[in-house]
Amino acid sequence: MRVLVTGGTGYLGQAIVRALTARGHEPVVFARHASRAGLPGRAVNGDVRDRAALIEAARGCDALCHTAALVSVWRRDASEFDAVNVGGLEHAVAAAEAAGLVKVVYTSSFLARPPLGRTAPLRANDYQRTKVLADELAKRARDAGAPIVRMYPGVVYGPGTMTEGNLLGRMFQDHRAGRLPGLIGPEHVWSYAWIDDVADAHVTAVERAKPGSDYELGGANVPQQRPFEIVRELGGGDVPRRIPFAVAAVAGTVEEWWARLTGHAPRLTRSTVEIFRHDWPVDAAAAIRDLNYRVMPLVEGIQRLLAELGIGH
Repeated sequence: MRVLVTGGTGYLGQAIVRALTARGHEPVVFARHASRAGLPGRAVNGDVRDRAALIEAARGCDALCHTAALVSVWRRDASEFDAVNVGGLEHAVAAAEAAGLVKVVYTSSFLARPPLGRTAPLRANDYQRTKVLADELAKRARDAGAPIVRMYPGVVYGPGTMTEGNLLGRMFQDHRAGRLPGLIGPEHVWSYAWIDDVADAHVTAVERAKPGSDYELGGANVPQQRPFEIVRELGGGDVPRRIPFAVAAVAGTVEEWWARLTGHAPRLTRSTVEIFRHDWPVDAAAAIRDLNYRVMPLVEGIQRLLAELGIGH
């Protein structure tokens, strides 16, 4: 199949492009600087905010993996999140319809779903707010007949670029370099999903998932501090200290003020602190059943990530 991958140069997008190639498919990499990435398949430079460009890129394709997203805790202009995360999906659905694609696999986020113990999703920061809105858009498009499959990865981690999409890798690097002040809510549960497992599940969804289906792509559901405990056990250093929520809220206030003053992105915001107050387990049972989804054991995954980062023994 010829598969258009939006955000194909991103952390997850690159892994999906390589997985498609390994499975005998032909990826079409759509991103602002696709031609510079050196990825397999055909490169198309474009922006998901450009509806016409996306429609043109979809011509001749069979399916679409929509991974493009603005992943950040803050932008001076909050409408950037809406344009990319909501508008980009709207354009992807329009492109799929125009090209007659048989499948649209949309990468949502575990943050678009309610945390444990709540029935409604949070909208704590602009990233989460727009991922919730995009998820609602995807549901409406599905109900209107679009062949959408929604994917909800947990915290994706593994080797590769240390972008904001590779949260755990960045946190390990920052902790080693002394740039990580500590953990906010280290006792709260997160789900850690290995990058190649998540990418392979996307490819399988392209191949055989039923349109209209939803899949959570979780991994080990453990407290946020557990990955750092594993690093310590493997000889890679100590566990970051706990930052109380009250202290984190004050720090977020200061960071936001400094960001508005200088234009530099804050490391923390008050709204992001709210996300850390909750548990975010992800259930992979349906994906294991239908997509042959694998769950990398956390210790093994962290060993491999640390080897990539050159941390530990």
